[in-house]
Amino acid sequence: MTEAQTPKFTIIQIIPELGAGGAEQGCIDVAAGIVKAGGRAVIVSHGGLRIPELARIGAIHENLPVHSKNPFIMWQNIKRIEKLIKKYDAGIVHARSRAPAWSAWRACRNAKARFVTTCHAPYNISGQAKKIYNGSIAQGEIVIAISEFVAAYLQENYHLPPERIEIIPRGIPLERFHPAGVTAERLVILEKQWRIPDGANVVMLPGRLTRWKGHHVLIDAMEKLDRSDVFCVMIGADQGRENYRKELEDAISAKNLGSRVRIVDHCNDMPAAYMLATVVVSASTDPEGFGRVPAEAQAMGRPIIATNHGGARETIQRGYTGWLVEPNNPDDLAAALEEALSLDSRQRAILATRGMTHVANNFTREQMVEKTLHVYARLLNSTLDLKTAPEPFRGSPRSSSPFASLRAFG
Repeated sequence: MTEAQTPKFTIIQIIPELGAGGAEQGCIDVAAGIVKAGGRAVIVSHGGLRIPELARIGAIHENLPVHSKNPFIMWQNIKRIEKLIKKYDAGIVHARSRAPAWSAWRACRNAKARFVTTCHAPYNISGQAKKIYNGSIAQGEIVIAISEFVAAYLQENYHLPPERIEIIPRGIPLERFHPAGVTAERLVILEKQWRIPDGANVVMLPGRLTRWKGHHVLIDAMEKLDRSDVFCVMIGADQGRENYRKELEDAISAKNLGSRVRIVDHCNDMPAAYMLATVVVSASTDPEGFGRVPAEAQAMGRPIIATNHGGARETIQRGYTGWLVEPNNPDDLAAALEEALSLDSRQRAILATRGMTHVANNFTREQMVEKTLHVYARLLNSTLDLKTAPEPFRGSPRSSSPFASLRAFG
């Protein structure tokens, strides 16, 4: 869309900051879809390292302190957002976090704009005050839930009728997360950087260093696995949690796993990281709203083991595309690791095809963007010029039986 063209519609998305998370990625992906559909995409945030990407996709950024949980600033943000609605003649405001959702909700009421929210997680409700604070995310005319698990949380705690909830899973950019796109040079760089032993089977856990990601569970499982040919890499920055990192390093040392388990900082080339993995693990002890790791691992054709709760139950077809193990259970995780590491090349190829097809059919960026634009179109009472992705390859039907043995991949 050139400057001389008038946009068909304007959507304002609000997110605290534009960092490296999944919510931020979805915000940017939807903004690109809005622009492609002939609309004007405005993102309101408190800044972040991904601001330069917006100019490349033709989106506009407005900097406001929408990250703040200070009640006074949140109150001031009502007028600030209301001014932006009028400035851009925005038809819809889409809030992607709780604090800005409070401000945006009131601003939309004042400015007569439609209001959409996205619930990214089952937020902790530790008391009535916290429940009220979290409740802003349930005020959207349409509330987007990123999984059936999150939708159930909204219905149970905020009594939302099903017609106000739209389930739109997060989407994976398959042009980036595909085995064919990773060069040998990229693999060599990471192998050297992480000092991976030659010929080792690599067990990988991607996820920032925070306790609920289950690093301790994997360390305990590695001790029980007791295989010298297996090397474990935990990828994630501590984000200031230095005490937790030291706790993990002490546990690794106490179990004599120093030569077999390594913690590395945030990786900027996750497709290559996945390709180095023999098995990918998501060991979260608390249920995740969606969890990108299982979906990305399957897109890359890697065996995936995740804990049996939250969004992982929807992204992994148990006994068909991956393993689901009991949370906080090192014995169960070690058994699943042993089974996954025992797959032969044919079984791995079958598993890879199933996983890649499952993601292509259900969890692509194009599907996420198109479904979100349909929500906007419904509220605007119009049909947007959607850029529909080609029909994905349809693979084998889902198996209804869980893994009884390795014959599940035969």
